Amino acid sequence: MLVLGAPQLPNHGTQIITALISTKTYHEESFRLRDDDYEGQPLGERSHVLPWSLITLNNAADVEHRLTALVDERIEDVTNQVIDYVSP
Repeated sequence: MLVLGAPQLPNHGTQIITALISTKTYHEESFRLRDDDYEGQPLGERSHVLPWSLITLNNAADVEHRLTALVDERIEDVTNQVIDYVSP
């Protein structure tokens, strides 16, 4: 799961916006992550963000631990692809 943002909404509190990550390569609309896309260590296997698999969480405790992070530029690219995918 990739955390894309955690905006504070006036009527709903914090909403953690996430997208799922998969190692499967057969998804044509997925966003491929390269080793240099990571701020920390890469995940180890070639990974793809699935822009159609969004999940919203209401509590930071739902994110148990952090394995790594993406560089800001790649987060922006993923976010733009998600927006393009859900609002064609």
